[in-house]
Amino acid sequence: MFHPGPTVFSFKGLLGERVDIAQSLAALALILLVLSGFSNFLWVATILAMLLVSIYLHELGHAWACEVQGIPVRRIVLFGGGGFCEHKRSGSRGQLEFITIMGPLVNLALWAIASLGAWLIWSGPQSGLDIVGSYLTLFARLNLALFIFNLLPVHPLDGGKLFHLLLTRALPRGLAMRIAGAVGLVVSVLWWPALFLVYINYGWLLLFAPPIMYHYHMARGEARI
Repeated sequence: MFHPGPTVFSFKGLLGERVDIAQSLAALALILLVLSGFSNFLWVATILAMLLVSIYLHELGHAWACEVQGIPVRRIVLFGGGGFCEHKRSGSRGQLEFITIMGPLVNLALWAIASLGAWLIWSGPQSGLDIVGSYLTLFARLNLALFIFNLLPVHPLDGGKLFHLLLTRALPRGLAMRIAGAVGLVVSVLWWPALFLVYINYGWLLLFAPPIMYHYHMARGEARI
């Protein structure tokens, strides 16, 4: 379902996992440059760095949840549309739920920590740290947006996976798939006008769209999960 493109380079992550950087990240950087009018390279570098750190730590949350449950991690991939954590084998429903939710929870924790740091700076005496407070506020908002975004009930986002997993606790697998697919199909169709409205009102542009046909096949009970 993910097509990150060719890997540019790899390195060992904080947990010893392999991290692949995909070529499509260059497309994201180019889009940010275009949106800035090629006039603010510092802004582009800052946003890109914050995105990469936030997405990597999100995926690291998934990787940590795998490791503590004895599920080996194959790699983490960062690409223009986000990132994903690839593990070598699947797990039980409970294990997969824990793995899935840990990514968004990392973003929520980053939002809380950055917000607290910004609040301490803004509420304290003037110390020349206003620029730091501004960056912390931006980092906090970015991670809150990532937390909410990732919990949307569409595949391959964490929200879509978690919604489907939770449905299987109460319903037969086939029915759970069809319901998750139907909900995901509605969200996928509404995604495009929502994407346009978000860009017009906030200037945010996402290099991601949920796969409509995949959710259609899920709704028909024909998809492979």
